[in-house]
Amino acid sequence: MEKTSKPSILEENIGKTVTIGSYEFTEAKIIRFAEKYDPQVFHTDPVAAKESFFGALCASGWHTTAVWMRLNVQSMIGIIKTCMERGETPPVFGPSPGFENLRWEHPVFAGDVIAYTAQITDIRPLATKPGWSMLNHHSTGTNQHGERVMQFDGAALVKLP
Repeated sequence: MEKTSKPSILEENIGKTVTIGSYEFTEAKIIRFAEKYDPQVFHTDPVAAKESFFGALCASGWHTTAVWMRLNVQSMIGIIKTCMERGETPPVFGPSPGFENLRWEHPVFAGDVIAYTAQITDIRPLATKPGWSMLNHHSTGTNQHGERVMQFDGAALVKLP
């Protein structure tokens, strides 16, 4: 496949907010994650959680963020498949140098369904790594009541076709 002069699938979406998926946080999922990674009573014990600051069992912030990551990876796989179906060379996704401005804005309770979004804010070539660019994004999670539960700004290396 040869490079075309048209923008890549990622460049086409700069500035657009895309839903990358949704996830239902059940009591069992919240407890299972928390027992392994964040064993605090308001994440692991529904009865004790009622007496906590949150007033009910709620998901670890790290759980809400980990779900975003899983859905983001599935979204990247979808982008690659779409490019292949179009007969285009797909982007190569590289590592992330990290994220900033992470905010958990509202607790996620058992039964909440969180819709996750990502918006590519910028893609710029890297002078220090020819052929590669830095993709910057703003990502959010919003519950079924329209309350934003988390947001952060992230980045990742990407090799555009």
